[in-house]
Amino acid sequence: METGGPTPVHRCAGRGIIATFDLIEELEVFETLSPDVVLYDVLGDVVCGGFSAPIRDGYAEDICIVTSGEKMSLYAADNICKAVANFRSRGYGTVKGIILNRRNVEDEYERVKAFAVERNLPILADIPRSKDIQTCEDKGMTVIEGLPDSEISRIYRELAQRLLQDEAEE
Repeated sequence: METGGPTPVHRCAGRGIIATFDLIEELEVFETLSPDVVLYDVLGDVVCGGFSAPIRDGYAEDICIVTSGEKMSLYAADNICKAVANFRSRGYGTVKGIILNRRNVEDEYERVKAFAVERNLPILADIPRSKDIQTCEDKGMTVIEGLPDSEISRIYRELAQRLLQDEAEE
């Protein structure tokens, strides 16, 4: 489900996220579909209560932070870590680990590794920059759909298996 956002400068995107969760509850989406996994992709660089809704309202159990080695991406990842820490005493979600989504910046792995070590978090996956992603995106497909035998598809499947296996072991 893609919720989009408001016209820039006219409304708050965080409010849109809150409205989305209200609608999900009203339509009983989780009860009807019974999904095994639900992914939320929210901005980490915006310090806004609406963006913390998946954590704050109990929709998120395990949080995987996707970051590159770019300074602002790591800053956003740190904001998410701080938001999760804010809710720790209430028994909300926990950060499961870091997913490195490479942008091919200098010393990228080392930067992200240092970030992860400082926060005692594992790097769950190291996703290389791949033209296959844009190629499939231009066709309106994921790489799993468009290029199922590609190296990047294998990496995504391995990440999915790791997350599901970790969940089964808990």
